[in-house]
Amino acid sequence: MSIVKLNNQAVKNATAFGSITGLGSMIFIKKLTASSSATLSFVDGASSVVLDNTYKEYLFTFKNIHPETNLSEFSFNLSVDTGSNYNVQKTTTSFDAFNQEAGSDQGLRYDGDNNDLANGTGFQELHYDLGNGNDSNLCGFLHLFNPSSSVFVKHFMASVSWQYHDTYAIQAHTAGYGNTTSAVDAIQFKMSSGTFDGDICLYGIA
Repeated sequence: MSIVKLNNQAVKNATAFGSITGLGSMIFIKKLTASSSATLSFVDGASSVVLDNTYKEYLFTFKNIHPETNLSEFSFNLSVDTGSNYNVQKTTTSFDAFNQEAGSDQGLRYDGDNNDLANGTGFQELHYDLGNGNDSNLCGFLHLFNPSSSVFVKHFMASVSWQYHDTYAIQAHTAGYGNTTSAVDAIQFKMSSGTFDGDICLYGIA
């Protein structure tokens, strides 16, 4: 059996996941930057946003999300009417892992009491209690699958990392589905209280 070797130059020159056999391409669509913003919304067909049947999977990345209000939550909701209403019913579940800077408190925890929705229309929180200290922030991503389907519910998975009460590193995993067979054509992000700064990028997965 022959051994296939990849040199560093070959890896460096791979500009998309599609350059490696078997993986899809990640296509950049839109970047939105919050600056003391109440919300950021991605609406299909508005400001060069694509959120339709062009792709079966969409990826949102969160970079340095920083809240105005201490101990607030970063959240999202879906729309089936191009952003007129963000109120899609959702059933969700969440768990997190945590560790304190001093190493004296760590664990794995089901977080349903804080973040789960049971066919609720409210905004889905992706974590809890993000501090507003100068160096505090949240980073992570959210996958939304086949939002334009007229047959299936709309599954999503999210993972975020943040600094809790200045001394804890926490990673939360949230997943669920938008309980609708209507096409989801918009998504909105906001804090549970106050404004926020940071970047959110949208990609399509071919």
